[in-house]
Amino acid sequence: MWATDHASQGLGMEIVSVGPGTATLAMTLTERMCNGFGMGHGGFIFALADSAFAFACNTYDERTVAQHCSVTYLRPGTRGKRLVARAREVSRGGRSGIYDVEVSQDDVVIAQFRGHSRTIGGRITQTDAGGADAPASNKS
Repeated sequence: MWATDHASQGLGMEIVSVGPGTATLAMTLTERMCNGFGMGHGGFIFALADSAFAFACNTYDERTVAQHCSVTYLRPGTRGKRLVARAREVSRGGRSGIYDVEVSQDDVVIAQFRGHSRTIGGRITQTDAGGADAPASNKS
């Protein structure tokens, strides 16, 4: 999934860790990510949380997308600071899941995000004839 995630890569995100129902991603707030007040623009903070959510809810090798997301900003992000988004599964059943993500800066939570996921069918990876994992097609 990371190989074709041009949005996350383009924003300079990095994967710190991924496990069943969890993911931690990080990103440094650049000058271009700041709003007119010089603070981290909420859209970039949301994007980091959303990407961590995406990786956490796709750890079961089932293509899963966001159905609904919300974010609460608690403190401003600071230009030049590294933000860390930690996603964890709260509930998963059938085709739906709920994930919470905390975005922190200097170990202080600056935003809380909740994502509702929906499994849409298909695998993320598939085994080719040689036994190696290959990207899944976009067909559901």
